[in-house]
Amino acid sequence: MRSFTSPWLRHAVAGLSVTAVTTFAGVSPAAAGGHRATDTSAVEKRQEAAAPGSKAARTPPARMSSVGGERLGRPGPQVGSGAPELPRGLTALSWIVSDAGSGQVLAASNAHWRLPPASTLKMLFADTVLPSVAHGTSHRVTPGELEGMGSGSSAVGIVPGQSYGVADLWRGVFLRSGNDAVHVLAALHGGVPKTVADMQKRADELGAKDTHVLSPDGYDAPGQVSSAYDLSLFLRAGLKNPDFKEYCSTAQAEFPGGPSTKGKPFAIANTNRMLSGIDGVAKYPGLIGGKNGYTTHAGNTLAEAAHRDGRTLLVTVMNPQAEKHDEVYNEMRRLLDWGFSAAGRAQPVGSLDPMVAPPVAAAAPPASSATAVGGAASEPLGALGWAGIGGAVAVAAGAVVVVVSQRGSGHERGRSTG
Repeated sequence: MRSFTSPWLRHAVAGLSVTAVTTFAGVSPAAAGGHRATDTSAVEKRQEAAAPGSKAARTPPARMSSVGGERLGRPGPQVGSGAPELPRGLTALSWIVSDAGSGQVLAASNAHWRLPPASTLKMLFADTVLPSVAHGTSHRVTPGELEGMGSGSSAVGIVPGQSYGVADLWRGVFLRSGNDAVHVLAALHGGVPKTVADMQKRADELGAKDTHVLSPDGYDAPGQVSSAYDLSLFLRAGLKNPDFKEYCSTAQAEFPGGPSTKGKPFAIANTNRMLSGIDGVAKYPGLIGGKNGYTTHAGNTLAEAAHRDGRTLLVTVMNPQAEKHDEVYNEMRRLLDWGFSAAGRAQPVGSLDPMVAPPVAAAAPPASSATAVGGAASEPLGALGWAGIGGAVAVAAGAVVVVVSQRGSGHERGRSTG
C-alpha cells in the first residue's frame, strides 16, 4: 500500500513512538494546523502523553470537567442510589452509561478523562460532514485526496481515478473505518483543515469541552483527545440523523470493486464485531450500532447504542487494561446489561444535557467495582495487551488493504487502527 506520510506525521510518530493500526481507523493529523491549543493543565498534558499501559495513564486526573454534573468530574466509579450492583472487574480507564432519550447518566467512571479517542472520533466527523455532502451523487477520486493518510491507516480500498457513490464512501467509513474514505469525504467538504476546524466547532456546539480535534479520523496525534462523556454526545447527536443511524447500523454491505476484482463489488463486514458478529464476538440483542476504534496510543475504544423495552441506552468504553481477548466488547456487553437493569431504578449521577444536571447525591456503595480503574481497587489491573490480528487482504490498484480485527493478545502494538 502506498505510504502517505508527511514530515509532521513522521515527527509525531517519532515523538510518541506511535505507528498506526485501527480496527479500521486512523488518519494522519497532517495539514490540520491552526486549531486551538489544548487547555489542559501540565499534569493532564503529561497524562495524555503517557503510553496507555503506563502507571500515569492508569491514574485519572484529580480534577476533571464537571460538565453534566459535579459527580462526573470525580475520579472513580460513580453510581446513584437504587442502582443494582455494578459489574465486577471493569478495567477500562473510562466509561459511561447514559439514557439517549432523557440524557440521564446512570453511572460513570472518569467520564471526563481526556484520552486519545482513536476511530470513535469518526462519529464526530460523520455528524459534522454528513449534512454537507449531497447523497445520490458520485465522485471521481483523485490521488491528491488520499495524500496525508497516516502510515498503517485502515482503508476500505479506494482506487484513485475511480468513481464512487457518496453512500459507498460513508459505508467505507462506518463499516471498514476507512481513512481513505474519510479523506475523500473531507475533500468534498472543503479539505482536511476545514473539516477539522468544523469538527471542533461542532464539538463545541454539543458541549463536548474535553475534545480537541487534530485529524478527521482519529489517527493518533499529540494533543488529540476526547472523553467517554464527549463520545456519547457525538453518538447521541449522530443518531438523530437518519443517514448516520442507517450507516452505523449496517453490519454488511458491498463495496465497488477495482482492477483487482475486475470491477465486481466485494463484500465488507462492519469491524464493530458486536454488531456484525464476526470473529467470535456474539451479536448484542437490540444493538443499534456505534463506532469502534484502536490505536497503539488509545488502546481499544468503543461507543454503542442499544434499544430495549422502549429505551435507548448509550455506553462508551475507553481503553480496557485487562489482557483478555475482546475485553472491550466484554466490558461493553456487561455495562449495557447493567444499564438496562438499572434504567428506571437508579438515581442519575449526571446528564448529557448540562443545563439539567441533577443535584449532587450520595453515592451507592462501590463494592461491585473493586477492580474498576480509579476506584478503591483491591485487585491489580491486568497489563495492557491488544490484539492478535486476523485479517483479510484485498488488493486494489496496487494498494494492499489490510482488514484488521480488534483482538486481545498483544500483537502488532506498533501499528494503529480504529
